[in-house]
Amino acid sequence: MSALMLTLLAPLIGGIALIMMRNLGPAGWVNLGVSALTLGGALWLAFLVAAHGTVEGAGFRVDAFNVYLVVLTAFVGLTTSIFSRPYMRHVCAQGRISAASLRIYHGMYQAFMLTMLVALTTDNLGVLWVAVEGATLATVLLVSLYRTPEAVEAAWKYFILCGVGIALALFGTVLTYFASQHVVQEADAGLTWSVLYAHAHALDPTVMRIAFVFLLVGYGTKVGLVPMHQWLPDAHSEGPTPMSAVLSGLLLNVALYAVIRLKMLVDGSLAETATPHLAGGLLMGFGLVSFVVAGLFLHRQRDIKRMFSYSSIEHMGLMTFAFGLGGPLATFGGLLHMLVHSLTKSAIFVTVGHATHIAGTQSIERIRGLIRTQPAVGWSLLIGVAAIAGFPPFGVFTSEFLLLTATMESYPWFSVVLLGGLVIAFAGLFRHLHPMVYGTAPEGQQPVQANMLPVLVHLGLVLWLGLAIPGFLAAWLDSATQLITGSHLL
Repeated sequence: MSALMLTLLAPLIGGIALIMMRNLGPAGWVNLGVSALTLGGALWLAFLVAAHGTVEGAGFRVDAFNVYLVVLTAFVGLTTSIFSRPYMRHVCAQGRISAASLRIYHGMYQAFMLTMLVALTTDNLGVLWVAVEGATLATVLLVSLYRTPEAVEAAWKYFILCGVGIALALFGTVLTYFASQHVVQEADAGLTWSVLYAHAHALDPTVMRIAFVFLLVGYGTKVGLVPMHQWLPDAHSEGPTPMSAVLSGLLLNVALYAVIRLKMLVDGSLAETATPHLAGGLLMGFGLVSFVVAGLFLHRQRDIKRMFSYSSIEHMGLMTFAFGLGGPLATFGGLLHMLVHSLTKSAIFVTVGHATHIAGTQSIERIRGLIRTQPAVGWSLLIGVAAIAGFPPFGVFTSEFLLLTATMESYPWFSVVLLGGLVIAFAGLFRHLHPMVYGTAPEGQQPVQANMLPVLVHLGLVLWLGLAIPGFLAAWLDSATQLITGSHLL
């Protein structure tokens, strides 16, 4: 448990310290150091899970499924904090935020990391709900950081929509607790996921059906599933770019993780009924609609951060469809897609942050000639978009190929919809990308100081995962696949 305590206490203590700091000079370095400690604890935790299978105690449970998301969350948190330190210092120097706001930013960044890590590691569905709500509160303050009318409006929209969603998830959690009281002898264990999973076959199927509908809509709001997605483009476009990187790359994964954990309970409850695949069917439906609608909306965007937020909705829809499809192949592809999407999308938002500083705007029509003004930024944006669009040999292509293969085996006609959606999304991204990268640069446009290390590391890893998945990672994902589906792929 010491590894888990390090993983959780580092952002907790670090966030408190950053909020209380008066001298903001080293705040960025403190944020970076706390993120490094968190990653160290996550890697230690992963080693323990690899050695013992499951680490549990004091209300927490870490297994093959959530530990890889813990490591991913800590890793992206660290690389984003590397980008965040000079970026936010530049924003503060421009006068867009005050010293007090900068202190809030660093503190809420670690609070956001803490809530996500608690949500991933807790064994209690009630604590999971509280942690996801805590992540909402932390990011509301980040979305409204610039205090412009648009930022405040986006923060309120985010707070209200996600607040309604999380309230629905609470009702679904209460229904799950109600169902558990008939099969779990200890009332205190009625929300313990591991206990519920062991007794899933005895949970009342009617109650669990209703509960899952509320849970899917509630947590699906945080995932960004259509039609509960309206908060996400505004939150991305108005908040600081480092927040967009962790919001799109991490928080959406955490919400989807909650849905999958709850689906495992519902599948066990409905296994002997006439509708054993109800949860999977709902996930496939929401996922496919989100995938197609977001791909179409990519063509209508005028703000570069809004455009990539719709790309995130598209990919979250694809992952939701994968986990709804079920089976070892689709689940393995979905887990891999969670990984490569997080790495790629966070790298893209880092690049977008530099691109908007070069152009002085987030308007797609006014971002031009990046490859001429600052080749490192232009090439990074081009490669990042190629990766997220599913070009080989990047890892996104591998995960999408696995999912497409699984779809053709189970529901061949859906593969036509998937291929069509991928083509639509590809066209939407590249029709905007080409002039931004290769267009004529405005007169007087100058390069900026850019830290491209996070982009290089992330895209290098995505390329590596597309060429050859390391044996330890394949075994890791296969263990998670076995936990979710009951069957190994490899």
